[in-house]
Order: sequence, then structure tokens, then C-alpha cells
Amino acid sequence: MTLMQLFGALFIAYGPPACLFIITIARNPLRVIVMIAGMFFWLVSLLFSSIWWFAVVPLRDQLAFGLTFSVLFQELMRLGYYKLLRKAEDGLQQFNQTGPPDPRSAPNANGTTSDSARHVYAYVAGLGFGLMSGVLQLVNVIADSRGPGTVGIDGGPSNFLITSAFLTMAFVLLHIVWNVLFFWGCETKKYYVNAIVVFSHFLVSELTLLNQEQLYTVTLPVAYAILLVQTAWAFIVVGGSVSSLRNAFKWKAQRYAL
Repeated sequence: MTLMQLFGALFIAYGPPACLFIITIARNPLRVIVMIAGMFFWLVSLLFSSIWWFAVVPLRDQLAFGLTFSVLFQELMRLGYYKLLRKAEDGLQQFNQTGPPDPRSAPNANGTTSDSARHVYAYVAGLGFGLMSGVLQLVNVIADSRGPGTVGIDGGPSNFLITSAFLTMAFVLLHIVWNVLFFWGCETKKYYVNAIVVFSHFLVSELTLLNQEQLYTVTLPVAYAILLVQTAWAFIVVGGSVSSLRNAFKWKAQRYAL
């Protein structure tokens, strides 16, 4: 039973991100590099959070204190990674020319990076942020779920494991959406978008404190509602529309019909 719970939680939390990686990133070495760099930047934010938590001795026992500054450092690293990517655009394009062709990452006629390529970089970097966040968010829970014993058998919440898995998946996907919107806000100088991203990150993260009271019916619906709304927003930002979505499904249907 514990082994089934372990694999169930793994597939829920990391199944969709793994599919995104395999389908959209794994075949392109440039995207793999950008994603791994995004994972590194998230780890740097964790390092700063740990140093700050260790330095402020009186507040070490306050979970909200550590969580708040963890979110703050993550957003600072997101901004830093955006600035690094903007400065490294020329090098990325030269690397892309030596690797497999990627139409979405092709430069404009004047040699600059296209908006489509920047959206791709934002998406890939966001997946790196989300994957590393998700791995460290659930790894201890997964390790304990292998047994012995069963979740909830000693009076604890029986749905803790599956709730943690769904919440981890939500955070991974949210980091992708947040990255796309954050980078777009920086590109277009619409800084209210960046403020909304930061506020959303704080909101969803701070709501997880309610899990101590087993208020999962509040945490999960709010997290997924924000994910749906901001995913639709990011879809519009990158140039998506109802017709393009319809054409995508139509193309897939024709592909599988062959």
C-alpha cells in the first residue's frame, strides 16, 4: 500500500512537468541549458533563504518568517535570471545556430531575439524554477511515504500525501506561468504585471500555512484557481487565441487519424 501511495504521489506531482520536459525541451540542447540554469538560480534563492534564516536566530521557529523571505529571494532570483538572459541573447542565438534548428528561437531580420523566442526562454526557465522547487518541496514527504505504516493510520490526515502531491504540481506549473508573465512584464515595462506575479506567489505560498490546520479545501482550490486564470492570461500574452487553440487540437486529431 505504501509503495502504491509513493508512486501515485510521484506521478501526480511530477508527471505533467516530466511530459512538458520530454515533449518541448529534451530534444533541444539550448533549452536544456536554459532550464538547468533556471534550476540553479532557484537553488541560489534557497541558499540565500537558508543563510537569512540561520542569521535571524529569534525567528527561526516562525515558519511564516522563513516562507516569506523564501518567496522574496525566489522573485529576486527570477529578476536576476531575466537580466542574465537578456544580456546573453547574442550568445544563445550563436549557440542555437550550431545546434538543431528551432523556428521559435530564430532571430528577427535585424538579428535580435524574436518575441516568440523570449517567450520560449521564459517558459523553459520557469519549468526549471518549478521543477527544482517541486523536487525539494515533496522529496521528504515522498521519502517518508515509502513506509513502514500508512498515511493517517495514527490519527493524522489520510489525504496529506495526495494533497501535497497536487499542491506540488500546482507550484511547478505556477512557476512556468509566473515566469512567462514576469518576463513579459519586464520586456514591455508593464511593471504592474510583475507586481501581480509577486503578489500571487506570496498569496499561494502563505496560504500553505493553513495546511497546519488541515484546511486543504482552502489551499488547493485557491492555488488551482490562480493557476487557471494566470495560465489563460499567459496564453494570451504569448499570442494564443481561441482559433489557434482550436487549430492545435484539429492538427493533433488529423495527425492521429493518419
